[in-house]
Amino acid sequence: MRNKSSLESADNILRLMLLLSERQRVRVSDAATHLGVARSTAHRLLSALSYRDFAVQDAHKAYRPGPAFNRLVLPGSSPQDLRTLLRGHLRALHDELGETCHLMVLEGNGTRFLDCVECTHVLRVGSRVGMLLPAHCTSGGKTLLAELSAAQLTALYPRELPGAPGGVPVQLNALRRQLASIRRRGYATNFEESDRGIVAAGACVRDSAGRAVAALAVAAPSARCPRSRVPALAAAVVAAAERAGTSL
Repeated sequence: MRNKSSLESADNILRLMLLLSERQRVRVSDAATHLGVARSTAHRLLSALSYRDFAVQDAHKAYRPGPAFNRLVLPGSSPQDLRTLLRGHLRALHDELGETCHLMVLEGNGTRFLDCVECTHVLRVGSRVGMLLPAHCTSGGKTLLAELSAAQLTALYPRELPGAPGGVPVQLNALRRQLASIRRRGYATNFEESDRGIVAAGACVRDSAGRAVAALAVAAPSARCPRSRVPALAAAVVAAAERAGTSL
């Protein structure tokens, strides 16, 4: 009986992973219906996937594929590997620009900050390491979102998006237009969208297969970074991201 129960649990976990892959967004009720189990059982299974980073919860308590799941689908470097491999490039970008520089990855519809080199100015952008911020409000997140297909983007954002802090909601069509522009120019910007008083520019880091696996970004206080300075920051970030890709 124990063997049968173990096999059923393993089968349910595998079915849940397939469901996450197909739908990209699964609620506990969806999982329970799909598996034909109680909500408590579905919640336990999803929690197990979350514990091992195969699933993450978004702001609406729905589950999405997590970083471990994504590494199975698209084998590549782990977050720790990325920090180790790209630390030198992050440091070099900081030394070139004299501003705080971040390394981040896409996690569901959020941006996970993996590493940071802070600048030494009294007025500066602080480290965000470990934080998960809305991807559509960060420069690195937006440049990674721009790599997704229309179907993948819709799966991540089934409703209107929350706006910048204190701002109005962002319509999905407006985001699509913004991402199309990002694809054309090769970098994304953040004008006080993730936090008031912060300006940033970010670009994708691609592996040897051309896949966007991370993003580099430079962030500065808006008081020291007028919009006229952003194109120069962006050009430096794009060049640094291209160099960083040779390390993967």
